[in-house]
Amino acid sequence: MSVNPIIEWAGVLLIFFGSLMSVISAFGLLRLPDVYTRSHAATKSSTLAVLLSLLGAFLYFWAHDGYISVRLILGIVFVFLTAPVAGHLITRAAYRSGVELSESSDDDELDEVLFPEGRNGARSKVGEN
Repeated sequence: MSVNPIIEWAGVLLIFFGSLMSVISAFGLLRLPDVYTRSHAATKSSTLAVLLSLLGAFLYFWAHDGYISVRLILGIVFVFLTAPVAGHLITRAAYRSGVELSESSDDDELDEVLFPEGRNGARSKVGEN
């Protein structure tokens, strides 16, 4: 067996594992209790799913056609840089706008740092209005 079929199968396996991670991410988005944990599922596992799929496609086309796709490399870099940052900013905006943590969360340590004067003047809880 030559090297090209082995690299092709490695690409196929990476695409398969990427699709499995995408399904796991979808379950996380559906099952997790609040916006903060859902954001974790959306950014971490979805980023890994996309990266595995793009890397698998890159390896497959490189081994099968001898084609090195700069678009796939740029897609990998773009997703790797932007998805975690976007998830962080969405979670930060949700926290600063007053979206409550889930009931199972133990402690909100960030509240004392961001709002030392208390929540009354700085932000209102959802449902208090």
